[in-house]
Amino acid sequence: MGRIVEPFDPNERLLERILSKENLETAWKRVKANHGAPGVDGIAIEQFPDHTRPLWAGIRESLLAGTYQPSPVRWVEIPKPTGGTRPLGIPTVLDRLIQQAIAQVLSPIFDPAFSDSSFGFRPGRSAHHAVYKAREYIREGYRIAVDMDLSKFFDTVNHDVLMRRVARKVRDKGVLRLIGKYLRAGVMVQGRLQETRLGVPQGGPLSPLLANVILDDLDKELEKRSHRFVRYADDFIVLVKSRRAGERVMESLKRFLESSLKLKINQEKSRVVHTNQVAFLGFTFRGTKICWLEKAFREFKRRVKKLTGRSWFVSMDYRYKKLAKYLRGWMNYFGISEYYRPIPEIDQWLRRRLRMCYFKQWRRARTKVRELRKLGTSLHAAISVAISRKGPWRLSRTLATQTGMTNDWLKDQGLLSVKEQWVHIHYPATAR
Repeated sequence: MGRIVEPFDPNERLLERILSKENLETAWKRVKANHGAPGVDGIAIEQFPDHTRPLWAGIRESLLAGTYQPSPVRWVEIPKPTGGTRPLGIPTVLDRLIQQAIAQVLSPIFDPAFSDSSFGFRPGRSAHHAVYKAREYIREGYRIAVDMDLSKFFDTVNHDVLMRRVARKVRDKGVLRLIGKYLRAGVMVQGRLQETRLGVPQGGPLSPLLANVILDDLDKELEKRSHRFVRYADDFIVLVKSRRAGERVMESLKRFLESSLKLKINQEKSRVVHTNQVAFLGFTFRGTKICWLEKAFREFKRRVKKLTGRSWFVSMDYRYKKLAKYLRGWMNYFGISEYYRPIPEIDQWLRRRLRMCYFKQWRRARTKVRELRKLGTSLHAAISVAISRKGPWRLSRTLATQTGMTNDWLKDQGLLSVKEQWVHIHYPATAR
């Protein structure tokens, strides 16, 4: 008769599994790869191994004994892709390592039960998948969006409500105690410590999982009502077929979120609109096509203007590198927009801005003539623009500058084509 094998209990010796050598090594690789600034202790990623290795035995012992006290997070404001800023909490590297180790062990416990309509901070899922899912519902005829804004979600999460939901699947009191300490660790704002009686500070590796844990109740409620919805962290929309249905859903969800999850609704930003007017993860829709938000595009132009400013006194090589990095990052995210019309215009605008930079950099008339002649501009045309009293922006569109600084020449210098990137995203086979 064979030996009876007890079923595996994912909660068995959970804290020890979190602090196992294998789990910590994996966590360290993730933390190191993410780089990140130092926390309140000033210890950078590069300094961390040598600083912490001699102290680790004591740190591990305090974690197992329940006496470890996390450091407060450092509070900073970072720019958003669509403009403005958002707060970010930067934990110390040690606390990032411990939080990452916790998340790696807890994610397999929670994630399998999360909704298929939840896309934020989950393996194999992304903001793009969320946008594509919304487009799928729009194609099915769900053209009215209930766009609800949770007011300062990460700052207002009720700790008791959250911990009750964590405790549904985590029974190890040591782990629960440690998570509670991270929630109450406080934030350092301009050198002053502020208590955190509410909220889950954005920036720590554990925060995304905790956000999904508390909002999973919202997902289950929406599924119970058979609604079409898409959620990415605290950003979500419910898609219905009529404005009347949308208003009804809006009111019932407000009651649920405020009473069951103790979350606050931003009344001014929450609305029931046609999907052509919705703002979701930096995108909207034109019919069934995905389009970037005009707000996101304005921020893009602002950043590009800064990188191609004629008074930014840097080498052109450095300018090209910074511009290429920004363009790649922006297009990797916003390039899924299916609205092609502005794409060629962006490339034309970029080329003109760089021609302006060269013209400003050359400064003297003699230099302008010499450089344009090297690039194939006729002597007469080169002289006419070199002695012109018009500004660099006006002159960047003249025949003389365009016959010299051709599109191909600018590409050879390092200018990326937005059109080529867009084509590669939407027609990868053609791009090859």
